[in-house]
Amino acid sequence: MAELRELLEGLGYDGVKTVLASGNVLVTSDASASVVKSEVEAALRERFGYDAWVQVLTTDALRAIVDGYPFARGREGWHDYVMFVLDPGVAKELLAFELDPAHEQAEAGDGVVYWTVPKGDTLDSVLGKTTGKAAYKPHLTVRNVNTLEKLLA
Repeated sequence: MAELRELLEGLGYDGVKTVLASGNVLVTSDASASVVKSEVEAALRERFGYDAWVQVLTTDALRAIVDGYPFARGREGWHDYVMFVLDPGVAKELLAFELDPAHEQAEAGDGVVYWTVPKGDTLDSVLGKTTGKAAYKPHLTVRNVNTLEKLLA
């Protein structure tokens, strides 16, 4: 994560802070979200040699997403996730699946899909298998709500 932090500092961003080893980074910038997104994606591509799909949110927007989580949080034996979806069509596809609420639940949010699934079932669940496909990689990223809370702390 140090290399990522150095890259972003080299682009002129202030307050660069990586959180966990998750690819989540906090920066301060006066540039628009679209400019930050373009700059960071290009720099990652050039430096590391892969196509990166970056999502940029303000702290207020992230707080609203976390506060909007519709399921009971911290339930014993369950994971609480937020899928950040760049393409509304992809969100619609994901929400169209008929899910067994005993095994996973999903609900639409503003630019996100809220998702909860029992621990140990994440990768074998309907949405886990679906979002793990290469076709979905450019369109979304999934984060645990606990990780999002650490970003906001």
